[in-house]
Amino acid sequence: MTTTPATTTATATTTTAPARTPAPAPTRALSASRTTATAARVLRQLRHDLRTIALLILIPCVMLFLLRYVFDGSPRTFDSIGASLLGIFPLITMFLVTSIATLRERTSGTLERLLALPLGKGDLIAGYALSFGILAIIQSALATGLAVWVLGLDVTGSPWLLLLVALLDALLGTVLGLFVSAFAASEFQAVQFMPAVIFPQLLLCGLFTPRSTMHPALEALSDVLPMSYAVDGMNEILKHTDMTTTFVRDVLIVAGCALLVLTLGAATLRRRTH
Repeated sequence: MTTTPATTTATATTTTAPARTPAPAPTRALSASRTTATAARVLRQLRHDLRTIALLILIPCVMLFLLRYVFDGSPRTFDSIGASLLGIFPLITMFLVTSIATLRERTSGTLERLLALPLGKGDLIAGYALSFGILAIIQSALATGLAVWVLGLDVTGSPWLLLLVALLDALLGTVLGLFVSAFAASEFQAVQFMPAVIFPQLLLCGLFTPRSTMHPALEALSDVLPMSYAVDGMNEILKHTDMTTTFVRDVLIVAGCALLVLTLGAATLRRRTH
């Protein structure tokens, strides 16, 4: 049988066509090595950003210092609200810095290059949470030490419990920042999420007035906001020497909300912001 030129050409084309390399399958299971590698990369980048480190670590301490001497003539006022703000200040600063830093990774294309590697979304989010969580530990420890042992914040309970709640609040701010960064197209939009996410919680958390005296609709809304339980937990430490059932409930709710938002952040993570 004679082979026609067309058949020969088609056969040659089929034979010489390069084989297409299949795209790597997405990694789904969390890996400790990939998570720690991501966290180490983020910490190396932050090491060269002194302004961000100052904002994360020093600003809550400066705000507590100013607050103490604003109420210099009324130390009881500082005692009543200082513990609550000890949890609120880290939450706000961690939210702001984390949302902007994560968005910067996405808009610069770094996030897209990372996700092209065998790196799952869970690994990436967990790595960011771990790196900023380390900074949150430093931030919370410095702020708590300053408030209790330098500024004289009078707490009935253990200062270590105060540190625990402050740390959970900082971690909550971190994961909230990771979550909202998925919905912002620019760093300016990331900052705009603060009035929508943080300010309502700040007004309804019971810092300015007891939640039980609010309008029933606002009280019901405050019952589903995590900052309310952070403030309640701080108040439990102010009033009780031992760990109470209410304190344990408040801590578990704040930790559960942080874990839930972290999961949602991994689910909504996008490669690039258009």
